[in-house]
Amino acid sequence: MEHLESDAVKWAAQTLSDLRAAIHQAMVGQSAVIEQVLVALVASGHVLIEGVPGLGKTLLVRALAQALSLPHARVQFTPDMMPSDITGHALLDPSTRELRIVRGPVFTHVLLADEINRAPAKTQSALLEVMQEYQVTLEGQTLPVPRPFMVLATQNPIETEGTYPLPEAQLDRFLFKIEIGYPSTTDEVAVVVRATAGQAGDQLPLAEVKPCVDGLAVSTLQQLGAEQHVDEQVIDYAVRIVRATRDHAGLAFGSGSRGALALVRGGRAAALLEGRRYVTPDDVKRIALPALRHRVAVAPDALLEGRTINAILSEVLDTVAAPRV
Repeated sequence: MEHLESDAVKWAAQTLSDLRAAIHQAMVGQSAVIEQVLVALVASGHVLIEGVPGLGKTLLVRALAQALSLPHARVQFTPDMMPSDITGHALLDPSTRELRIVRGPVFTHVLLADEINRAPAKTQSALLEVMQEYQVTLEGQTLPVPRPFMVLATQNPIETEGTYPLPEAQLDRFLFKIEIGYPSTTDEVAVVVRATAGQAGDQLPLAEVKPCVDGLAVSTLQQLGAEQHVDEQVIDYAVRIVRATRDHAGLAFGSGSRGALALVRGGRAAALLEGRRYVTPDDVKRIALPALRHRVAVAPDALLEGRTINAILSEVLDTVAAPRV
């Protein structure tokens, strides 16, 4: 049995390595960002990706969807969008005089919610039910979405013109909030070369991304991630990190219990990416920033001092002793 488990973990690590390589066929650099997206995929979580326009947020999601060989849909959020544009609506069939349900783009496996914070809260809330319960209620009917199901949303920083901040309840549905920053000079040169070589216009360089993982493989990866061994001391470490955010002077409010769940789920997936069957405190610490940065808020005094959420969370991590497992 142990040998079979070891083979399964090796297969998972190799499959995820192949998936990472496929995404890199379109995406230059941003290795940490890609790894965090893969961790969220294995953990069966949703991802919010934030960065200024033009850094490859949409390209990353499109490359992942293409490599997964799963049906996917893209919704461009705009200020005039209605919730029914996402979930679907009821239509009166003139021939039968009965209401017919027209399913929206949310009924897919991988949903790209592009620039989600350009739509008002009423439209953003259309995703609340499906992200939590994997179902949509239309005209009193409960319709499940296909599994595996993952929402990858992109947003521009809230300082950008024409954006609406996501409500806390919406943010909490995302397993990770991933920040994508400016590339290095070398990577930026490679981006320009790849995006312009033999191409006219602004087409995304997705031609080299080949499907390498199907829906069954994704479900298997998620099941293996759920079966990873997590020592009680590691769980205690995750809980202590979350509780420490509630007492830190630099934070207006700390993370709820869902933050600890995200740390454990993400830690299991991170261990699987490394080809291990057990979770270490380092796995938890490595994914702590994307798991917690959208579940806390900087205190007004800390904002005036120019301190950031990432810096404050790093201070929190430094104050919580890691167990020796």
